[in-house]
Amino acid sequence: MSAKILDGKALAARLQTEMAEQVQTWIPQVGRPPGLAVLRVGEDPASAAYVRGKERACERVGMASFGQHFSAEAPPSQLLDTILRLNQDERVDGILVQLPLPPGWDPIPPLLAIEPDKDVDGLHPMNLGRLLRGEPGLQSCTPLGVMRLLQTEGIPLSGKQAVVVGRSILVGKPLSLMLLAADATVTLAHSRTPDLADVTRRADIVVMAVGKPNLLSADMVKPGAVVIDVGINRTLTPDGSSQLVGDVCYEEVKEVAAAITPVPGGVGPMTVTMLLHNTLESYRLRNRRGNGCSL
Repeated sequence: MSAKILDGKALAARLQTEMAEQVQTWIPQVGRPPGLAVLRVGEDPASAAYVRGKERACERVGMASFGQHFSAEAPPSQLLDTILRLNQDERVDGILVQLPLPPGWDPIPPLLAIEPDKDVDGLHPMNLGRLLRGEPGLQSCTPLGVMRLLQTEGIPLSGKQAVVVGRSILVGKPLSLMLLAADATVTLAHSRTPDLADVTRRADIVVMAVGKPNLLSADMVKPGAVVIDVGINRTLTPDGSSQLVGDVCYEEVKEVAAAITPVPGGVGPMTVTMLLHNTLESYRLRNRRGNGCSL
């Protein structure tokens, strides 16, 4: 029996509709919509496509977009100056630097420059520290999207064995902390993990986030496990065209797993939606403090 398909695209559309209604409720009291600034450096086509998708999502929910594009030849100080200005801009509730930056650009200074309460990507050390301590704060969008998808689908986490493959600061590490907070027993595996198949076969929940096409095969999955595929890889087909695939051998693993996310249409749409969610949360919190809104 094939696995249940966890449709992140459908859930994202529903959540965005709900957010659009909430935005319209807040605007008359605040006097402006929520604002998001996505900052892109260089000409990477994938980054450009991701930014366009985020800007279109802003439009759908009624948020203002303050994005800017910088040349890869621009001095890094230009990006830092823009971030500092946006920190002080009352129209802007969220700031995101689109990663990866071009070669030669250090991502750490711009990420540190973002005001933590406007850090809607959840990558500032203060927000990562809040996550580690179990305190309220803005959380990384992709892990947050995975958790929202699991919770909405009613997939139990408490007491379950969860394996996260990939230890990046963007996905693997924060997601492991979120799963721990949900009372799962978490193993964080990576490229140096010996006998990865033995580790994943013991898991009730497997999350793949390594960026290696079709790494997880059916013989690496316990029957009835839940498989979450965060990977997005562009590969060539025999006819020379390209296609997007995940880190999971989808067609074979779906015959073993109880539930699985597709690529595309699984985690990706949830990442963008959680970016909007974080922007809206920042907007609400800032205006509750500043304007005494009651909502």
